[in-house]
Amino acid sequence: MAVTQLLKDKKFWFASFLIAWAAALQGHMMWVQKQDSFKQKFGNADGSDVDVDVDAGD
Repeated sequence: MAVTQLLKDKKFWFASFLIAWAAALQGHMMWVQKQDSFKQKFGNADGSDVDVDVDAGD
């Protein structure tokens, strides 16, 4: 009976959704960081480098 009452509780579903969202966000941020470190190490596919600074008017 306690399980069926828990499944009907909106707080349970909100907390579950919040935990799943936070885990997905952290996974996405780790993926973005991995992509950025790969680009810094190997550059972009078009041959341009990410860390190139262009000085205008020196």
